[in-house]
Amino acid sequence: MSHREDLLNGAVECLRSKGYARTTARDIVAASGTNLASIGYHYGSTQALLNAAVLRAMDEFGTEIGRAMAASTDGTLLERFERFWTLVLGSISTDPNVWAATFDMVTVAQREPDVRAVVADGLADGRRLWARTLLGEDDDMGVGTFFQALLSGVLAQCLIDPERAPTAAGLAQALAVIAARITTP
Repeated sequence: MSHREDLLNGAVECLRSKGYARTTARDIVAASGTNLASIGYHYGSTQALLNAAVLRAMDEFGTEIGRAMAASTDGTLLERFERFWTLVLGSISTDPNVWAATFDMVTVAQREPDVRAVVADGLADGRRLWARTLLGEDDDMGVGTFFQALLSGVLAQCLIDPERAPTAAGLAQALAVIAARITTP
């Protein structure tokens, strides 16, 4: 592997163990077996490297979830919805620091147009993943947007109050109740 790849892998490792805000350049260097100068050479700054690490971790999650859901396309939409949330909530529980870093990326994106563009593309990918996984469609602005918004809210609840955070079964039950009452006064 190149220093660039070593740095990225080390940064992802640090995100998982320390989180975005507490990871330093020295932490990344220690985890990657590289040197401080290589961060500037390959990424320009520690923040740029951490941003790339968050995007890498989220991309890995999207790939993993897409494979898992593609292997299990049977069942109703509600059953697929619950399976999807089981995977998502499991990932949030396993890697809370990586998921929390997605909120850090939002604040960085407000100041840096290049980061904003990459995060916006990631959101669009997420919307398409939701729609494709649950409906088999590439609808990124309708159903995908709804589920991406739901993810942001559920993620915040899981990170802030994990003991009372929603469960996959609870989310599926709530969706069923809403669907049953959507056209009834």
